Amino acid sequence: MYLLNKYFPDLSPKQLNCFERLQQLYSKWNSQINVISKKDINNLYEHHILHSLSVAKVIQFKKNTKILDIGTGGGFPGIPLSIFFPNSYFYLNDSIGKKIKVVKAITNELDLKNVYIEHKRAEDINKKFDFIIGRAVTNLPDFYKLVKNKIYKNGFNDLTNGILYLKGGDIFYELKKIKTKYKIYCLNKYFFEDFYKTKKLIYLY
Repeated sequence: MYLLNKYFPDLSPKQLNCFERLQQLYSKWNSQINVISKKDINNLYEHHILHSLSVAKVIQFKKNTKILDIGTGGGFPGIPLSIFFPNSYFYLNDSIGKKIKVVKAITNELDLKNVYIEHKRAEDINKKFDFIIGRAVTNLPDFYKLVKNKIYKNGFNDLTNGILYLKGGDIFYELKKIKTKYKIYCLNKYFFEDFYKTKKLIYLY
C-alpha cells in the first residue's frame, strides 16, 4: 500500500480501503483459481495494481467515460482503474470463464457499481467505447485489428478517444505494422522501481 500512497497521495479513504482489501481478496481467490503467478502474488501492488494505475498518470478519465478492458484476466487493469475512477464505466471482458468468476467475485466484494463484466470472445463485442485498454493481451498489431472498430469517433476527454495498451520490451517493430498515430509513455518516468525500467504505455489514436 505504501506505493499507492507514494505515487497517488490524494486517494480518498474509500479508495484506500478498496485497494487495501485487494491483497486479501486476490490471495484468497488465487489459491483456488490461478490468475496471478503464485510467485508474484506478494508483488500484487508493485507489479499489478500500480502497473494498472499507470494509465491514470497519462489521462484523467472524465465522468461517464466508457472504457473496455479486453482480456482482463484477473481484472487488470480494469479493477484498479474502476476504483480510481468511480465516475467512469468499465467493461471487463475475458473469454476464460474461471477468470471472469474471480473478477465478478472481487467486484462484488468491493461493491464496485461502475464495473460491467462479460464472458465472451472479444470478436463478439458489438458495443463501442471511448477508450480500450489492455495489458499484454497479445501482440500490438493483432490487438489493434481486434478493437479498432469498437471506439467512438467523438470524445470529450483531454486525449482523443483511442487505445491505451500496457506492454514491456521492444514494441517498435510491432508499431511499424500499425497505420495510426501513437505515443509512447515510458513508465519509469512515473515509477522508480526496477520493475518499470522497460515498461511502457502505448497510446494509439
